[in-house]
Amino acid sequence: MFRKVEDFIKAWDYEQEATLKLLNALSDASLGQKVTPDGRTMGFIAWHLAQTPPEMLGKAGLTLEGPAEDVAQPGSAAEIAREYEKASSSAREKVSADWNDEKLLEEDDLYGERWKKGLTLFYLIAHQAHHRGQMTVLMRQAGLPVTGVYGPAKEEWAAMGAPAMP
Repeated sequence: MFRKVEDFIKAWDYEQEATLKLLNALSDASLGQKVTPDGRTMGFIAWHLAQTPPEMLGKAGLTLEGPAEDVAQPGSAAEIAREYEKASSSAREKVSADWNDEKLLEEDDLYGERWKKGLTLFYLIAHQAHHRGQMTVLMRQAGLPVTGVYGPAKEEWAAMGAPAMP
């Protein structure tokens, strides 16, 4: 749980950049990639990442720019990345402008539970990290390069002249 807005902003800046690197590596053709026939597509997951900041933080009282829950997924990977950047930048701006450290202790009804705003911010980041992990698997299946998030990806190890970690 975040107790300081400043700490969230520092973490969010890193997380937003890491997510944008992955989204910007997607191709339009890769959006249909699935792990299983009945699984979610990479496009679905990527679009879900763009929709989540306005949806989740909206439930906590912030109105953000970005795609609403009921807006259909675009067919363009570049459009998904642009919409994610808009929504995630709006999240940063609105949290910075409208919330303070004391506000992070206030509770909201989210998904049938009571969450402090600071917990909502933590879950926003954890949720995003979870879906980035799913995307990296789909990206490998689609033959796309994967960028490192919390350390180098195998392609980045190779570019540094080091053997890839097993």
